[in-house]
Amino acid sequence: MEKSNGLQVILFPLPLQGCINPMIQLAKILHSRGFSITVIHTCFNAPRASSHPFFKLLQIPDGLSEIETRSHDVNLMLTLLNERCESPFRDCLTKLLQAPDSETERKKQMISCLIHDSGWTFTEPLAKSLNLPRLVLNATKASFFRGHFALPQLHRERHLPLQDSEQEDPVREFPPLRKKDVYRLLDEESEVLDAYLNRIYDATKSSSGLIFMSCEELDQESLTQTRQDFQIPVFAIGPSHTRFPASSSSLLAPDETCIPWLDKQEDRSVIYVSFGSLVTISESELLEIAWGLSNSDQPFLWVVRVGMVNGIKWIEAIPEEVMEMLNKNGKIVKWAPQQEVLKHQAIGGYLTHNGWNSTVESVCEGVPMICLPFIWDQFLNARFVCDIWRVGLHLENRIERNEIEGTIRILFLEAKGEVIRERIELLKEKVGTSVKQNGSAYQCLESLVDHIFHLSSN
Repeated sequence: MEKSNGLQVILFPLPLQGCINPMIQLAKILHSRGFSITVIHTCFNAPRASSHPFFKLLQIPDGLSEIETRSHDVNLMLTLLNERCESPFRDCLTKLLQAPDSETERKKQMISCLIHDSGWTFTEPLAKSLNLPRLVLNATKASFFRGHFALPQLHRERHLPLQDSEQEDPVREFPPLRKKDVYRLLDEESEVLDAYLNRIYDATKSSSGLIFMSCEELDQESLTQTRQDFQIPVFAIGPSHTRFPASSSSLLAPDETCIPWLDKQEDRSVIYVSFGSLVTISESELLEIAWGLSNSDQPFLWVVRVGMVNGIKWIEAIPEEVMEMLNKNGKIVKWAPQQEVLKHQAIGGYLTHNGWNSTVESVCEGVPMICLPFIWDQFLNARFVCDIWRVGLHLENRIERNEIEGTIRILFLEAKGEVIRERIELLKEKVGTSVKQNGSAYQCLESLVDHIFHLSSN
């Protein structure tokens, strides 16, 4: 850490793994620039204080029942969190801004700004009433953030059923998605989402700035359009995990035994399989993936979270004879140290759900992807990987053993796979340059730090 600059930044992440990681990474970056860090967080998915000894962590009640915390309906959970956290957050923030009378003014000056996840929509009037500058961090690709405000309109205009001839048609309002992607996306949503998106839009537009964990090399057109649309400072500070790893903010304990196992494998021979912290699959899908991995004859490292498979605890549904085949060529773990895994020389491909953090981590390590998106921004990220950057292969929701086996063989054994590897090496180099001195993300980070200083002086 640089010498303290006397300024404090308050951060407020959403309690989802994909949102916690970038917020904690941002906290580490700002701390390294001399800012003191206070993280306000919910009881649900609370970060471990022992992992962040240099931060002040303040917990607020979130009002979620045990049943609600197990819900797979993310939109419902976010709606409930925004309803139930408003009052506790107000109390916590007000206490932070208040101090014994003799120190009140000094304390107020020390707190430079609030940075909250874009999913928190109740913060705008509260920060305004406290005269506290407010910045927004969005954990998705800028293209998705800008495009997803078209969903209410697309929801109103959707006409069922979608004809086969229309499946591949592009969606003008939300490129590079295809109609079949939007239909899968909208099938999960409701009018609750439409109102929620409108609140996100308004809260972001009235903020003092918008932060993305992306860079011009990955998002140039959308970043330019976002700046025009919102008329606020936009900071694309790049893949922050390259500056500080996210392992200390993981909500699940990684199985470190996978690294010695990878050490024994040949270079670029292993397919890494992980669907992140939210995706759930059926028992039949688990079996199809198992057969596909086994039949590919390619070494694999497969992450299956406890509770990821609907109706069963872990992998007990896989028949004993199939497990015997799997154990010959692969390793199954409940969670993995993903950044360390993707850096490993044995990894030659990544069968992924295409969450934004995972997608960027894969690009930064030059690991080509096999894309199997399930929810939310994953559909758009997969299209960029396969159709725009052309550094991966798309399963198109075909969770079928022959499709999985065949796609793995293409990536590892055929000329098409080698071309994909060459492309992702070039993209890796471009993105890596962005975070180096005078790169686009480096300059955006410098601008963000200057902006926070400026906010504190107003």
